[in-house]
Amino acid sequence: MKTPFSWERFEKVPIVGIMRNLPLHIMQKLVSTYIDGGLTNLEITMNSAAATTTIKEIADNFGDRLNIGAGTVCTLAELDAAISAGAQFIVTPIVNEDVITACVNADIPVFPGGYTPTEIYKAWTLGASMVKIFPATRLGPEYIKEVLAPLNKIKLMPTGGVTLDNCTDFMQAGAKALGLGSSLFPKELIATEDWSGLKKIFESFAYKMNA
Repeated sequence: MKTPFSWERFEKVPIVGIMRNLPLHIMQKLVSTYIDGGLTNLEITMNSAAATTTIKEIADNFGDRLNIGAGTVCTLAELDAAISAGAQFIVTPIVNEDVITACVNADIPVFPGGYTPTEIYKAWTLGASMVKIFPATRLGPEYIKEVLAPLNKIKLMPTGGVTLDNCTDFMQAGAKALGLGSSLFPKELIATEDWSGLKKIFESFAYKMNA
């Protein structure tokens, strides 16, 4: 039986680490290091090689210690495949009404991607658990603050361009969570399987988010 999503675990360190096309042979060690580093939420993008296999493997082995999600879910077919593999939450880069509604009806947390205030509001009114601001690279923390001035009830998760240097700025601007990919998983450390180096990065983000 699949372990359910835990909001308590999510909010402990509200960072979603985004894994895309990372080597399968290091996945067990990488996820173990991620957990040891203090992080609690992980997303596998559905446009990765062997995405469903990876989700199932991680969910089976770490689902009781980590929220495991599927990202880049754009269709109902991808949603069905992700849930069947064991995904506990869903992240999309777009506002797809069918996907959001299906998640809401199945009581699965969903974080759809929006960019404009209209997209953000639409995703929220459809039942989004949180709206992913994507891409946030050039928008910055100030955009989060400005959007939340009139839309202060909406929970936002900036994704793209979030780093150790600016993560606190995004949270202080009103973000409720952050999505990170390359900042958490530098290619050079992944390629050399530098577990101690990766753990230091994970610990640094966990510490910063709880400071």
